[in-house]
Amino acid sequence: MIHLRENMGADELAAVLVPARLESLIDQSEALTLEATGGLVTYSRKIFIPLTRLCRDVCAYCTFATTPTRAGAAFLSRDEVLAIVRAGERAGCREALFTLGDQPEARYAFARSALQALGHETTLGYLREMADMVLAESSLLPHLNPGLMGIEDYRALRGSAVSMGIMLESTAEHLCDRGGPHYGSPDKIPAARLASIAAAGEAAIPFTTGLLIGLGETRAERIQALVAIRDLHRRYGHIQEVIIQNFRAKPGTRMAHHPEPSLEDHLWTIAAARLVLGPEMAIQAPPNLHDPAAVGALLRAGVNDWGGVSPVTPDHVNPEAPWPEILALTKATAAAGRQLHDRLAIGPSHARDPDRWVDARLAPRVRRAVDARGLPRNDDWFAGQGKDVPVVGTSGRLASPAIETVIARAAAGDDLGEADIVRLFSASDADIPAIVSAADRFRAEIVGEAVTYVVNRNINYTNICLHACGFCAFSKGSTRSERGPAYRLDFDEIGRRAAQAVARGATEVCLQGGIHPAYDGNTYLNVLAAVRAAAPTVHIHAFSPLEILHGATTLGQPIEDFLGDLKAAGLATLPGTAAEVLDDEVRALICPDKLDTEQWLDVMRHAHGIGLRSTATIMFGHADTYRHWARHLLRIRALQADTGGFTEFVPLPFVHMEAPIWRKGKARSGPTFREALLMHAVARIALYPLVPNIQTSWVKMGPAGAAKMLEAGVNDLGGTLMDESITRAAGGLNGQEFGPAGMAALAASIGRPVHERTTLYRILPENRPAPVGVRL
Repeated sequence: MIHLRENMGADELAAVLVPARLESLIDQSEALTLEATGGLVTYSRKIFIPLTRLCRDVCAYCTFATTPTRAGAAFLSRDEVLAIVRAGERAGCREALFTLGDQPEARYAFARSALQALGHETTLGYLREMADMVLAESSLLPHLNPGLMGIEDYRALRGSAVSMGIMLESTAEHLCDRGGPHYGSPDKIPAARLASIAAAGEAAIPFTTGLLIGLGETRAERIQALVAIRDLHRRYGHIQEVIIQNFRAKPGTRMAHHPEPSLEDHLWTIAAARLVLGPEMAIQAPPNLHDPAAVGALLRAGVNDWGGVSPVTPDHVNPEAPWPEILALTKATAAAGRQLHDRLAIGPSHARDPDRWVDARLAPRVRRAVDARGLPRNDDWFAGQGKDVPVVGTSGRLASPAIETVIARAAAGDDLGEADIVRLFSASDADIPAIVSAADRFRAEIVGEAVTYVVNRNINYTNICLHACGFCAFSKGSTRSERGPAYRLDFDEIGRRAAQAVARGATEVCLQGGIHPAYDGNTYLNVLAAVRAAAPTVHIHAFSPLEILHGATTLGQPIEDFLGDLKAAGLATLPGTAAEVLDDEVRALICPDKLDTEQWLDVMRHAHGIGLRSTATIMFGHADTYRHWARHLLRIRALQADTGGFTEFVPLPFVHMEAPIWRKGKARSGPTFREALLMHAVARIALYPLVPNIQTSWVKMGPAGAAKMLEAGVNDLGGTLMDESITRAAGGLNGQEFGPAGMAALAASIGRPVHERTTLYRILPENRPAPVGVRL
């Protein structure tokens, strides 16, 4: 075991790492990599746009840079760039990588005159125009590699790209001496490159940098370069990936006969980079610069990113080394026990926080394109839309030991920690079947095989609300009419709908509404009176903790006293809505004027304390992360351990289409199907055995999606609803009612029996008489 302290300097690190055995370095590096990534390896599906091959530098190993006599045109034209972009879109690319020589106008009059004809004074000006064109004309996101820049250059280009980069290559100054590979190349002076990387940090640019090894530097000098990158990243947080690239000798260059670094030397440097830079850093090695058989060794050494791989354009910097086919790279990565997943030009850690790292006009494009990991959505399934469900998970493979350990601890009844639950949500495709299977086993153990549902009616008595929750497309201000008119049902109409529900076979009415400015606690008591008068036997499931808090506050009553009055007036159970995500970090973004986490939990604690049971929900997939989901589940579990008052847990995927927060570009496009599947399964595992029932929302998931959830720990399909309107207001298309026949057919599709239940999960007789006029 190699022991490193956090703030060791380059000399100290070199003294430890340089003489270390390669296998020891690799073992430790691989363990760190797997701990942080769970076996996920990323790459960017890109096009390569060589905007100009003219350069003021004369590096001794470069075949990309050329001269005016050989260049043809100095710059690619707009049409040439657009043609590459169109080809990339057809091939499913997401990144437009602009690579170009460094300030060619400083060396060549040919470049200056070409720029003038294009309407620009500098290469950076033309680069900005072309990057803006890519953004305007395509779905691709630009990444820029224009060479040495200062902070004003970065700021000028920040709105035109989601990331940029420059290779540090080395901090060994002797490489710039006469006869060295960087002699005569002013942009390769180490201090200048470090200053440029620092300026990118000041400008908050997600940044790619790295080492080019084998130029004549020592291993100790490589450690110096890695420490310089480490220290810059600690200062600014902007380094999204570090490339460890091996020198390749190219015919026709001054270094054509210079020895190339061996695979072992490359592996040593990758492992050293992992140990110096830590488990969270993305370490990249080009997959096309070694024999394909080296893929497994590179991954073991610490690689977790293959960089840009293009199905369209060649590697213009290493034209002798064609890109591997993406399918072949996927198979080679899988053969090494890892899972390949594409990413955007901006790496996942920075994509998760676009407000900090991306220009305001680009942040919505990034946010809408990714899941909670910061990785691209790879299917067209969205909550509420009823699309065909995608296949999730890789069959036929054993789960990783870390996942199996978490599942075993849960099965033993141990409380899982936040990190355990985050690990489950972050599972690779190979681990997902094990999580789903465990959730299904836990379900069978606790509640058996039966699928249950309740016949109920939603009565949303007003959509006028004092609050302005960013996720809500249902609520209206008292004078606004967007997305349909504002309304308020009178008490007679509420009672009429309750009686009608009972006549159609409902055993429950679910009553919720906006926080109307004219409502006080007496309003909620009057709603109960209206329902009880019209439908004396119906179970009243009503009032979110937000409504309870509002009612108690307006009457100046303690919450427990107001709940007691509601119970005496006929309230039987509470819906667990208004929870959204029980973490105030998220609530500050999506519902800042709503009750906070502790207030929600406090209302539920008081309700359970006087014998009112409730559901619990989570509304997920917007501005939240797996860490927030884990905290929510832990808070539900802790309260359940104290009170036992939750009857069920209900995941509610965010329906984004009409949500104000999404329309403003401040939310993701709901969870992916993978995330929805994991939410149901992980909830079953994390809440085991305390919460007996996990419910799926057929409105959010669609019937086909709900069927998949029934195989992932879910045992309940919720209510038939009759008049669902909240999801419909948000753009959902899955209908307003799903009757008993539909419930039965859905359960039968996966070979499970189905039973109608009451709100409190008492199974009702199968052949009880249907009321006159009921439509089944």
